[in-house]
Amino acid sequence: MYEVLKEINWGLIAPIIIIQFLLVIIAVIDLIRNKQTNGPKWMWVLIILFINIVGPIIYFIVGRRHNR
Repeated sequence: MYEVLKEINWGLIAPIIIIQFLLVIIAVIDLIRNKQTNGPKWMWVLIILFINIVGPIIYFIVGRRHNR
């Protein structure tokens, strides 16, 4: 198993992991701060946490309620 981890090019993988982590944190903080969303908040928490990289992006595009 350790041999497989040594073969991974961490220079390419690390930025993706960091971007994913930051997107999740920012989306969850935004979800907590917003009082109204398009759909129930529990659903958005599941989408943000379990759909990698795309989940937080979907929340920012569809889930946020824009009051105009």
